[in-house]
Order: sequence, then C-alpha cells, then structure tokens
Amino acid sequence: MSLQQVKLPGPEHPIAITRNAKRVVVMVDGRVIADSRQALSLQEASYPSVYYLPRSDVDMTSLQRSDHRSYCPYKGEASYYSIPAGGKRSENAIWTYETPHDAVSEIKDYVAFYPDRVDSIVQTAD
Repeated sequence: MSLQQVKLPGPEHPIAITRNAKRVVVMVDGRVIADSRQALSLQEASYPSVYYLPRSDVDMTSLQRSDHRSYCPYKGEASYYSIPAGGKRSENAIWTYETPHDAVSEIKDYVAFYPDRVDSIVQTAD
C-alpha cells in the first residue's frame, strides 16, 4: 500500500479560498441544479478560479454518486457525482472533498462543477 503525498499550499503553489459575494446558479437540462449565495471561490496556483457551493444549496437528489476518485496532494481525495439529466456529458460533472486536508478545510461539505459538463454556471449580482 502506498501512502498519498500531502503538500501544503505556499508561495510556489498558493491556494486562496474566499467568500464569493455573488449568487452562483448551475443549470443542467433546463433545470437548476444549484443556486447559492454562499459559494466559495478557490484560486489555486495559476489555474482558473473554481466555485465551491455548499451541498445545502445543491439539489443532491438530482445527482448520482459515481465510483470515480482522484487525488490532489494539496486538497486530498475527491469523490465524484454525475447528473443523469445531463446524459453522458454530465458524467462525473461534480467533485467534492469530503475529508479535505486541513489547509483547505473550508471546502468540506462543498461541491464544485466542471463548466463543460453542465449547461451553465452563472454568477449574478442579486
């Protein structure tokens, strides 16, 4: 059994998590899958920012847990969900860190969406 490497964010690989002041709405197949005014914005190194939405603002009944897993040494093991209404394109469309590393513990109980696996992720001022 190999142990997964754990790395801490720092100057060479920064991770910043901030509250997003705007509303974030995620749509699939003409339906609202998530609607949140409590999203977090995670900026990791030079990657594009990612919105993490609290599970309480996501229609979890529209999701199906998948067997897919991945590992990030900075965040931990990610679990995935598919959105059946979106068909094949929406397989493994959502990831979540159910037991994130301490350095990013704020994202526990939050999920993130791949923009190309949903119809839209819209941020509005209201």
